[in-house]
Amino acid sequence: MSIHNAFAFAAPLNTAGQLDSSFASSGKAWVHFAGSLSSMANDVSVDSMGRLLVTAKVRIRNGWRYGLARLQGDGYPDLSFGYQGSIIGQFESGFEASGGKVQELPDGRILLSGLHYESPHRTLPALAMFDAHGHPVLPFGNRGVQIVRLPGDLSRGLRDDWLPPGVPGAEACDFRVQADGRILLLANHHYELADHVGILIRLNPDGTLDETFNGHGFVMARHLLMNTWLGSLLVQADGQIVVAGSINLPQEGFLARFDSTGRLDKDFAEDGFFSFKVQGRGAQVSQVIEQADGRLQCFGSSRDPMHCLSLTVRSNGLPDIHCNDGDAQLTEVGRSGCQWTAAQVLADGRVLSVGATIGGVEADFILARHLPDGRLDQHFANGQGWGRTRLGRSLDTATSLAVQSDERIVVSGYSLDGHYRAVLARYLG
Repeated sequence: MSIHNAFAFAAPLNTAGQLDSSFASSGKAWVHFAGSLSSMANDVSVDSMGRLLVTAKVRIRNGWRYGLARLQGDGYPDLSFGYQGSIIGQFESGFEASGGKVQELPDGRILLSGLHYESPHRTLPALAMFDAHGHPVLPFGNRGVQIVRLPGDLSRGLRDDWLPPGVPGAEACDFRVQADGRILLLANHHYELADHVGILIRLNPDGTLDETFNGHGFVMARHLLMNTWLGSLLVQADGQIVVAGSINLPQEGFLARFDSTGRLDKDFAEDGFFSFKVQGRGAQVSQVIEQADGRLQCFGSSRDPMHCLSLTVRSNGLPDIHCNDGDAQLTEVGRSGCQWTAAQVLADGRVLSVGATIGGVEADFILARHLPDGRLDQHFANGQGWGRTRLGRSLDTATSLAVQSDERIVVSGYSLDGHYRAVLARYLG
């Protein structure tokens, strides 16, 4: 294991990693959801026209809703989309909701994942599909919406309202669309007491359960009967499916791999599962990505203390000894802890990661660039490999990132200044 700090590197000054003052208002775009009281952006993606899609958890007078906004590439609202550039909705009338991830499909439709809050304490995974103007795609699901209910209430999970904002918990919203249009998504089922299991689900393109997947439409991701929480989903270049998160208490970082039919890949790591600690202490994986050579890179955080964590795993699921001797690499930022929340691999194999420091006014955005072997890139952020951005007077939390065609980096998240406000920040690449 290695730990980097703010003074680890010295390199010539450069602009990569600096806030882009040409974007919206001095590098920041406050995302407007008409009629909202507060908003927290959870994901950002770039569509085929270079516009920015943002999904969020939005509060109105009657409670929480999902939010979907579209901005022009320069950070200003696209007023041709929805109402004043955004949509606020729920998956079922009379119930609260939140927005998690968003992606434009090859035909221009927009797919949003989120959570349907079935009760004050229980959730169900849900999807909503829109056309390019923000209108529901009625043939999908139930008039554009699909709440995913599995037999035995297996897709029912816990609501995380008791967790501090920005700290990963049991609410799973990640999804991926396969080349054939079928949709993979995650859920974390809560049994009685403290018993949790992660679930990988596959739907047909119309939102119905794909019962050809593992014979049921879903598969449980659980190792040695230990508690499992899933937060990240990856479809590899060869079609195999990797899920990531944590197992056990105290937590250990966790990966599992399934083939395209939903069967556990017993050739991956140990009987299909890989778990790890950091110097005997806990770990959590927030996102897993794949390099062109098939290696997997995990990003998340250690526990006690909480530091940004990355770990490289070979295609067979075993640690890559050529990357930090097979150990996790930790990056220490700030005095009260930090974490990576998302990552993206670039065409040249370098990797961007985004996250936040933890704790009140100390909570700020963090953006880093890594070399293919996992080390911090000394040509980024004035030689230290990562940069820290304070957007407001209080808590700032970064949740996701996207890269525009000109290599500029857009980070989504939210800032607290009396109430939460969804925000995008753009950096030079």
